[in-house]
Amino acid sequence: MKIAERIAIQGEPGSFSHEAATRLVNDAVIVPCSLSADVFAALAAGTVDAAVIPIENSLAGSVSEHFDLLLAHDVEVRQETLLRIRHNLIGLSGTAIADIDRVFSHPVALAQCRRFLAEHPKMRAYSFYDTAGSVKQLAELRDRGAAAIASAAAARYYGAEILEADIEDNPENFTRFFLVRRAGETGIDPAANKISLAFSVENRPGSLVAALSELSAIGTNLTKIESRPVHGKPWEYIFYVDCQIRSLNEGVQALEVLKPHCAMVKSLGCYREGTGTRE
Repeated sequence: MKIAERIAIQGEPGSFSHEAATRLVNDAVIVPCSLSADVFAALAAGTVDAAVIPIENSLAGSVSEHFDLLLAHDVEVRQETLLRIRHNLIGLSGTAIADIDRVFSHPVALAQCRRFLAEHPKMRAYSFYDTAGSVKQLAELRDRGAAAIASAAAARYYGAEILEADIEDNPENFTRFFLVRRAGETGIDPAANKISLAFSVENRPGSLVAALSELSAIGTNLTKIESRPVHGKPWEYIFYVDCQIRSLNEGVQALEVLKPHCAMVKSLGCYREGTGTRE
């Protein structure tokens, strides 16, 4: 009998990370953590089998802290999925929208529902640590003057009611999630067609261009690049890139061609590119 895997997420059960985790791992046992650092600490300590983290939202951009944590720990990305983010106004059963004067949710979710909130000026928005956590609070306090913005799964999980569905400003709202495991514990998917890399270059003219030119020369398709400051070293940066690869060997090649131009280079993982639907 297969033992269910313990998967760490940041946030509460019913969150979008919870939904992504159940897509990535069948019969996952969800281990909620208050902070992202706690997620990686649990993975490093071996108290969970893997972690599921959001890495980028199509509207809000990258989750920079998670790039830093991936680099700092001996872990590897093994899978990716795309989740369509649908925000809902959630209240206690029987609550009328006209009675609500306070709305709680994660600040990113609040920012993605500005139009709805502007159309309901009586509702004052308050930031909370987690979308599902705001529904959990609602269910615990039994406050009919308050509501939360979260997923339909959160409403079901905490026994609340969706008062209005799909209140996000833009329906083209997707989040990429990574399934992260301890380095070396599982094999790489032979069908992997994407690699995430972190590297730093010497502070001299043309060093970044030279490094990226090497990737271009072997035919690797760069799909994303961004920089993050190096902690403790002002004005030095780590570059994070995603590349489409045609084979695992090309992923190895990408690492090797970068090394002569880089002070540091690390693979964050090879994995199959995630897909999503508009449903």
